[in-house]
Amino acid sequence: MKLKKYLIFLFSLLMCTILSCSLIFSSCKKETATETSQAEASVEDTSTDQTQNTPTLDQMIGEMIILGFRGTEVSDSSKIVQDINEYNIGGVILFNYDVPSKSFPRNIVDPKQTKKLIEDLKKLTRSDLFIAVDAEGGYVNRLKAEYGFMQIKSAQEMGKDDPKDTFLEALNLAMELNSLGFNLNFAPVVDVNINKDNPVIGHLERSFSDDPVKVYEHAGYFIDAMHQYNIITAIKHFPGHGSSTEDSHLGLVDITDTYNEEVELFPFKKLIEDNKTDIIMTAHIMNTNIDPDNPATLSSIFLKDILRGRLNYEGLIVSDDMQMGAIVDHFGFEEAIVRAINAGCDLLIFSNNGREYDNDIAQKAVEVIKKAIIEGKITEEEISSSYNRIKELKEKYDM
Repeated sequence: MKLKKYLIFLFSLLMCTILSCSLIFSSCKKETATETSQAEASVEDTSTDQTQNTPTLDQMIGEMIILGFRGTEVSDSSKIVQDINEYNIGGVILFNYDVPSKSFPRNIVDPKQTKKLIEDLKKLTRSDLFIAVDAEGGYVNRLKAEYGFMQIKSAQEMGKDDPKDTFLEALNLAMELNSLGFNLNFAPVVDVNINKDNPVIGHLERSFSDDPVKVYEHAGYFIDAMHQYNIITAIKHFPGHGSSTEDSHLGLVDITDTYNEEVELFPFKKLIEDNKTDIIMTAHIMNTNIDPDNPATLSSIFLKDILRGRLNYEGLIVSDDMQMGAIVDHFGFEEAIVRAINAGCDLLIFSNNGREYDNDIAQKAVEVIKKAIIEGKITEEEISSSYNRIKELKEKYDM
């Protein structure tokens, strides 16, 4: 009897042990499966995030374009709002005067209206939009005193005073730009005033001085003032427009016989060394001694060999307006865009404020670039490099 009870006890104990092991194994299996599922989900989430964070080619192309447009106010139905949202346009440029119709106003009426226009643009499109303006001071300032904006001295007037006074003058301008919502000023001009009768530089008092050292010093203080209020600057016009005898708005300008390379590159070189350059704007000027076939905007010799190679510039390069006479009269619309990008331009300005107004300029520019990529005339690497430089600058300024 005792033996029988002992055997029953052993059997019961064995069954309990087997049952416990089975439950433990089942639990472990479920936990492992859960962990595996979570890990897979995590990988999928990461993959999704990476996909969402990777821009499409279309998005990268759009980021390279700065557009001009008509209108003192915008809504959901405005063409510029639709273009920015459809093509991921990187920025806009505002003007006070509409050249094609020879009339006022274009975008800018007064401070209150301008501020609302910019606020609405960002609200209806994207918060990291470049909102650009030409605000050099003097004659070239879209924010005129007669509209209620601050009176700002010309570069030539500033250049007669101490460079520290230029800082104070520019500081007022920077404060105003910031309060209105602008984040990019296509200034200062660092062209050396070699030819004082120059119709587009000297005659308009846009140069600080005929002394390259003074140009460099005043431009540096001007840039410092802009940066105090988080305004991005674009020094212009590389490689130097100060010696020209003609206006590149009207046609191709040849400076072969007047250009002084050592003097005219000096301000660019020093500001790059000081790490003060956010953006450098190109000039639509020809120097056949350097590049017999292309103006600087379309020349890899000027932009890649000299600006990036010799001067060690790593920042953004923006074209001057791609619709100026110097470009449209000598190079086709498509050819000019392809050459500019291959030359090294990261941003292309289409002011839509030249001889004619083109309501479809955004679509046309994007399609030209896409077509050129498909045909192998522009590489995707070129587009990607420009996109990365643009995003890096926007992130630097918390846009």
